[in-house]
Amino acid sequence: MKEGFRQTMAWLHTWVGLIFGWLLFAIFLTGTLAYFKAETSHWMQPEIPARSVSSEASLTVAQHYLQQHAANASRWLIDLPTAREPGLNVRWQQAPAEPGKRGQFSKKTLDPLTGAEVQGRATLGGDFFYRFHFQLQMPYPWGRWLSTIAAMLMFVALITGIITHKKIFKDFFTFRPRKGQRSWLDGHNAVGVLVLPFHLMITYSSLVIFMSMVMPASILAAYNGQTGAFFDEVFPASSTPPAAGQPGQLAPLAALLEQASEQWSGGRVGSLAVNNPGDANASVVLERDGADGVVYDFGRALTFNGVTGQLLGKTPEQPIPMAIAGAFYGLHMGHFAGPVLRWLYFICGLAGTAMIGTGLVIWLGKRQLKHAKSGVMPFELCLVEVLNIASMSGLVLAVAAFFWANRVFPAGMAERAHWEENSFFIVWGLSLLHAMLRRGRAAWVEQLALAALLFGAVPLLNALTSPYHLGVSLRQGDWAMAGFDLTCLGSGLFLAWAAWKMRRVEKAAVVTRRPISLEREAT
Repeated sequence: MKEGFRQTMAWLHTWVGLIFGWLLFAIFLTGTLAYFKAETSHWMQPEIPARSVSSEASLTVAQHYLQQHAANASRWLIDLPTAREPGLNVRWQQAPAEPGKRGQFSKKTLDPLTGAEVQGRATLGGDFFYRFHFQLQMPYPWGRWLSTIAAMLMFVALITGIITHKKIFKDFFTFRPRKGQRSWLDGHNAVGVLVLPFHLMITYSSLVIFMSMVMPASILAAYNGQTGAFFDEVFPASSTPPAAGQPGQLAPLAALLEQASEQWSGGRVGSLAVNNPGDANASVVLERDGADGVVYDFGRALTFNGVTGQLLGKTPEQPIPMAIAGAFYGLHMGHFAGPVLRWLYFICGLAGTAMIGTGLVIWLGKRQLKHAKSGVMPFELCLVEVLNIASMSGLVLAVAAFFWANRVFPAGMAERAHWEENSFFIVWGLSLLHAMLRRGRAAWVEQLALAALLFGAVPLLNALTSPYHLGVSLRQGDWAMAGFDLTCLGSGLFLAWAAWKMRRVEKAAVVTRRPISLEREAT
């Protein structure tokens, strides 16, 4: 009975991994890249300089700019810069021309040191990978539904994998190199066990994040189908006084940051909104930075009188269920992580991606061996082989093309961000066509070699298209810009090694087959 149960779990593990493996590989890889979303966006907008400026100084610069350029606006929105996101973003909303309509928004990015306007090139930046990770570039809500279903099946694959491998921890210490399928299986087991807690956490937390979307029954029952009432209660809006209709002098906003830090026991302000900035009843809403702690505090805010600086109100403490959900959200997103921990997240994400990829290779390799003697592969195995190549090496190639498009396309090009995105999918589609035409190890080698060339040349491309090459970024201490270049260089070297290893295996296979064919001719 036990053996039958384990065999059933092995069957489920195998087929869930195959059917959704290609999608899960893309979700895991783009999610891993999203851990450096801010750094990627900084590299893709080199016009926005990295400055070492305090929040107080940045806020003073933003207030001075808005008082000069948007004194009559009904609302100001300010996003303070951080070490990872150097731009000082300001937005303002004009008073509506007609009652019942929304006023027009304007947005500018400022140098937090000088207050000068900075025009960054149009790009999706790191947000492309972040959005693709959970939306798959599909219309709402279908992409989120599909990625959530994939996450559920990933969780099933993890549980069934644990059940199937009864010697899972023993297998972790067993790796036999140059043993063909045995080496792939050893690698699959090793990366699976090494970061198993991370895999379980990241998969389960993704289900918690979208729980209200995929399991809304309790909300619909408790709120009579009014989901809006549920979210209004869970995420209460800050209460701000209406405009008095009399002019007022806005107090220095920087002074409010210290009060907020005291209220939040050292917590940091991430953004703030100023309502009716030129009115006697002006109010300022300060929102806490989500990177302050592991538990993400949804909508934590303080409201101050904009003229007197008096504290008017604050959002209540999170109830325990929301704190638990916030902990899962915070662990999944990793916003709280410092540089070392963020790199650990990145490495664990790559391990998860490798686990999925090796599983797909193992499934195909086992079945190819059965048909090796006949020399004829069934259509379904040829299809899996093509999809393996395009979904793995092809996706990596598409990522490299996305970065190259950011530098190759002119900064003033119309719909520039859209064409960066198009470049990603065009190259990914071409990799599928190439895999269909070339197939086998030749396709792997060629796509990995081209990806290695594109990634390895990113530092040179950056030096040719922007003034922030490695010599400058390292000297200025811009570790986000330098780290991106160095990571791409390291990725290029790794991909070149992978292409070389694949090429050696291909040559060895040819040499092995040649004596066999000669022996057949002699007989």
